[in-house]
Amino acid sequence: MFFLDRRDAGRQLAALLKHFKGSDVVVLGLPRGGVPVAAEVAKALGAPLDVCLVRKLGVPFQPELGMGAIGEGCVRVISDEVVRSARVTPHELAEVEAREREVLESRARRYRGRREPAVLTGRTVLVVDDGVATGSTARAACQIARARGAARVVLAVPVAPHDWTARLGADADELVCPHTPWDFYAIGQFYADFSQTDDDEVVACLEEALARPVSARRAPTGQSAPEDREADVRAGPLVLRGQLTVPEGALGIVVFAHGSGSSRHSPRNRFVAAGLNGAGLGTLLFDLLTEQEATDRANVFDTDLLARRLTDATGWLREQPEAQGLAVGYFGASTGAAAALWAAAEPDARIAAVVSRGGRPDLAGPRLPAVTAPTLLIVGGHDRLVLDLNRGAQARLRCENDLAVVPGATHLFEEPGTLEQVTGLARDWFTDHMAPAPHTTARF
Repeated sequence: MFFLDRRDAGRQLAALLKHFKGSDVVVLGLPRGGVPVAAEVAKALGAPLDVCLVRKLGVPFQPELGMGAIGEGCVRVISDEVVRSARVTPHELAEVEAREREVLESRARRYRGRREPAVLTGRTVLVVDDGVATGSTARAACQIARARGAARVVLAVPVAPHDWTARLGADADELVCPHTPWDFYAIGQFYADFSQTDDDEVVACLEEALARPVSARRAPTGQSAPEDREADVRAGPLVLRGQLTVPEGALGIVVFAHGSGSSRHSPRNRFVAAGLNGAGLGTLLFDLLTEQEATDRANVFDTDLLARRLTDATGWLREQPEAQGLAVGYFGASTGAAAALWAAAEPDARIAAVVSRGGRPDLAGPRLPAVTAPTLLIVGGHDRLVLDLNRGAQARLRCENDLAVVPGATHLFEEPGTLEQVTGLARDWFTDHMAPAPHTTARF
């Protein structure tokens, strides 16, 4: 296999596309699996991200045979040769197109809400998928991008069959692929994790890209984008995978404690992290559990274990050059919020602030009165059970604290605009309470 998951594939692919950084380029991901790959490419290039919505028009009595494709903005590409040879009447073609147009528009509303598609006219367009097998969808996407006015179309995928250029060469101006094996049977064989990408992840990727500050999408002349690096976070004898992002002149660094077994790739936490980066806050997202540990659900609720990992990771962070002298805060979600409060209660923790999103602070139990860091609890208004648990936990806190209820939100804050509210609340709490970490005096 070549890739851990689609995010890893996107980072590898982005390394071959560095020459597009700083140019007028738009990255289009093919839903669903291509969008996480495209998200990493767009992030690395500082480019805008959008989805490339394409629907194949299949011959009525032989739907696997494509007679054309449609895209947004009433764009259509028709193969007159297939239409003639299959004897498809204008009425039949119109019926197929109307049916597929309805599906396309429904997905556009699901992924973008009321946002308009990215403008492609006169721009370089990178069409990105998680791989190419037959190439029919990728070809249609390139044709649609061209029909929407793209000046140059580049098809970029992490893996494809060895003969892919012969199949798709005429549909794109440039083809980019780091791996073209001969023993190609299916795209998934080259991924350790090729689990299905759902609509929620697609939406989260797009919202995360929108939340990225202008300087990170395309840094103005003389202004650098945030330093962003993969990190091996040491926690006792273990090395945990992480991502450390520190903007220039950062106010402090927020360490994310993921909950319910999620990882550093949590789309909701990544969305919040991007918003914090835009406010001048650094972020560290890392896996609290190893892949093997995460398979045991008991570990997900082992607050003591998670808190020890968080404490060790904080110690590692404070040793990093970019973190010297910076305050450290915790952002916890679900069971990760309990770990954040548990760790913040340690006598030498020196945590500047804690924010909990849909958290289970009740699992921190007897540690709650010992927390000294200003704490904000954020809960969805429709997440009534967790809201009651947070109210009970708040009553046990002795530090500065507040409970913010996001109206209409459920536990995962999936409703339109609710995750943006979470990001704004967290941003304001951290920026209000972050201060440079006090220097310690060495004793001899």
